[in-house]
Parts: sequence; structure tokens; C-alpha cells
Amino acid sequence: MKRKWIVLTSLLLALPVAVSGTVTAQQVNGVTSENVTYSSNGQVIQPSAPAVNLDGSLYMPVRALSEAMGKYVDWDEFRNSVSLTDKPVLTGKYELKAPNLAEGIKMGVGSSLTHIPGDPDNVFYTTADRGPNGQPTINGKTVRTFPLPDYTPTIYKIEVSKGEINILDKFPLKLSGTDPVSGKVTITGLPNIKGRDEEPYDAKGEKVLAYDPYGLDIEGLAYNPKDDSFWISDEYGPSIVHVKRDGTIIERIVPKGWASQASAPLVPSRETLPEVYNKLRQNRGAEAVGITPDGKYMFMAMQNALRNPDKAMDNSRQVRIIKFDLATLNPVGEFVYILEDAKQFKDLVQGDIVISDMVVVNENTLLIDERDKFSGDKAQLKRIYAIDLSTATNVIGKYDSATAAGKTLEQMTIADLKANNILPTTKRTVLDAVAFKFPYEKIEGVSLINGDTLAITNDNDFGIDSTTPENGTLLWTFKLPYTIK
Repeated sequence: MKRKWIVLTSLLLALPVAVSGTVTAQQVNGVTSENVTYSSNGQVIQPSAPAVNLDGSLYMPVRALSEAMGKYVDWDEFRNSVSLTDKPVLTGKYELKAPNLAEGIKMGVGSSLTHIPGDPDNVFYTTADRGPNGQPTINGKTVRTFPLPDYTPTIYKIEVSKGEINILDKFPLKLSGTDPVSGKVTITGLPNIKGRDEEPYDAKGEKVLAYDPYGLDIEGLAYNPKDDSFWISDEYGPSIVHVKRDGTIIERIVPKGWASQASAPLVPSRETLPEVYNKLRQNRGAEAVGITPDGKYMFMAMQNALRNPDKAMDNSRQVRIIKFDLATLNPVGEFVYILEDAKQFKDLVQGDIVISDMVVVNENTLLIDERDKFSGDKAQLKRIYAIDLSTATNVIGKYDSATAAGKTLEQMTIADLKANNILPTTKRTVLDAVAFKFPYEKIEGVSLINGDTLAITNDNDFGIDSTTPENGTLLWTFKLPYTIK
């Protein structure tokens, strides 16, 4: 039975709030919500006191539930549920101290991170992205420069020990033939398609460089145990690239219509990504990829919302996560991930909040890396979420255009999603790196070891414009007080 309640407490939590926000005491007049369900570390729990619903916001006494027990709290307004999750413990800090690539250009890794089962717990594989690049303004025009145009995107095998990140081996990405731009078997990190991708310039921003149909801006890295190979997510295509352990590129999954714009006969281009993925925002493409431990399914997440139908969707909170059957390379599912609302943070617009990596624990459980554009004391959002797909709506092919519901998926508001019975993924916080004062902006690599150890690392962007002597790449490990499996 619902009852009118007046709640007055010095420990009162209003949801939704930023995890790093301040909770203040206040008096609340509302209606108890006995139908709200709760879970802790994925297990259903029954609190000693009900929540209070006031104008669509949920209020819970902290003493009855969360922060007093050292837990993260996440409110799911679609399912009317609250998740409480124990906080992890920081167990290790490691720093890359590799030599610079050139004057003013630091060595870079950390754009991805994956651990292969059977390897030692302190050994990982990682990548840097397309190579050193900048955005100077030349004669009043901002251009994309590539100071080292011959840089080869590479997979690195690393070990963390005694406070350092050590590079054990490297596997430059290469073709079974000659790259037309590099003149070698190795590829470049230059963009693919003139008129579609950014125009590449030399270090001075004066000379336009050649486009490379095989060039990759590599971001995510996943391992398939079935054939001992890697899959890489690429921002240019957006695409997902199949690679042998030695770095040889096998094939590339691209959106429909991509292959007609680029001549790349040495790498089969399989147009199994839906055509709507051509509407990506430049440099906000396929950011994360992961594979189920049994090698049956692969997931890919975009960094931001698609520009579907237009640039105004840069302020959309809906990001697509697509699921592939690895046996056929055909998509079998697509799910909506809701980014945090920028309005709850300071000096952020919605387009500043992005997905940066994922870990696929099983077919229904993924870890998602969500972050803002700030670093240091200005950082407000650097979280790893566990998401559940088991009750999420499969929207593949349904909302790519406005014909289905009057709006595209990206145009929909939260109210629109509810009206169309679209359930996004659930989200519960596994790590709030801001609270641990992780100093850098781009946490872009996440890995889970043995289900209870979380590792994160950052992309240092090759230290372009850096004014510090440090390399600027860190890897931190955390012990979870539970197991994700």
C-alpha cells in the first residue's frame, strides 16, 4: 500500500546523481514506492525501508541502503530498480617508460587492453591508435596532421611488473601483399576515403598526404580462442578487422556501401554492418570490441551516437552496441546503451561523453568504459559499468530511419524509448576512477582477469602537445570484492 511520507535525514540519496556528487540533507514529501526492486552485486536484496518517489526522482535513506556500506548506487528508471555494488580496491600502479618515437613524440600504447586466458595475470595485449596526429590551425584552417606518416598501427604484448609497463613483443599490422601507400607489407594509420574521411596533412600542415585504403585507426582489441586470432575495432570505417596473431590482416567487416568507395583487393570487405553505420561522426567510430569466451559471438560499440539523421544527434544519449555471430559474421542483435546525462555535470555537452572500451564476460554481460573529456581535477566521469543485455530490446533494423516510429533511434528521448517499449541495457557501476584520482583523460583500455581483477589503461595520444617529461601512460589494477562471470 502506498503511503505519504516525509523523509528528513542527514544521509539522504537522490537518484539519479553523479557518483562523485555531494549528497545533502533535505526534507522530502513523497509517496513510498514499495514496488521498486533492488540488487546487490547482481543478487536481489530486500531493504529495511522503502524508497520515496517525488516527481519522478527516487529518494532512498542511505543508512538503509548504500553509501554507508561502501557501495555504488545505480538507478534504472526503465525497470524501476536500484543496483548496489561493492567498491573495488586499488592494488597496483604501473607506468610506461619507453623511449620516444621521435623528438616531441612519445611512445604510445593503451588504446585497448585485453588479457588472454592462460597467460600470466600480469600479461596483456594492447594497441596504440592510428599514430601521432595533431590539429594545428594553418592559415586560419584547422587541419589533421600526421607527423610520422609511415607509422604502422601495431599490437603490443606487455607485462606489468615492479611499477612499470614493459613491452615484450610487437606485431605490426600487415597485408599479404604490398600496401600502395607504405610500399611495404605493413599498413599505415592514414584515412581511407577522400571526401569521406578527414584530409591528411604532413607535419607542417602544408602538403596533403595520400589516402590509404588499408589504413586503420585501431581502438578496441578482442581475442577469439576458437582460431587464435584477434579482432580490432577501427574508427575510420567504422569497421571491425580480423587479424592473425602475427599481425596479418585477414578480412574487414564494413557498412553496406563502403567497399564501392575504396579499392582494397588484398583484404576482403564484408558489408555486414548495417548501412546506417555510414552516418558516423568523424573520429567517433567503432571504439570497442569484445568476444564471448566460447568464441561464438562478437560485440562492437560505437564511441558516440550516429549522426542519424544529422549532426544534431551529437547530443543524443543513445549509442548502439551490435552483436555478431562469428560463424557467419552476420549481425544478430543490436542494443541501446544510454550514456550518462551531461546536464548533471559541469561544463560538459552531451557529445563530450563517450564509450571507450568493452569487455565481453558472456553473451549477456559486458563491461563498458564510459568517460568525459577532462583530466585531473576537472574529470567528472570515468566509470566502468557492468551492463546486462538479457532484458534489453533487440532493435536491429527497426529504428535506422524515421519510418518505424516517427523518429530514428538517435532522435528519441527517454520518453520516446519508453513509449516504444524499447528497453536499453541495464548499467551498474563497477569502478569510479575519478574517486581514485586517475590523472589522465583517455581511459581507453579495460580488461578483466579471473573475473575479479580489473585493469585499466589510458591512451597518451603519443604525448602530442605534452609539456611533461613523463610518457603519460598508466595501467592500474583493482581487486573486485566479488566475481563477474
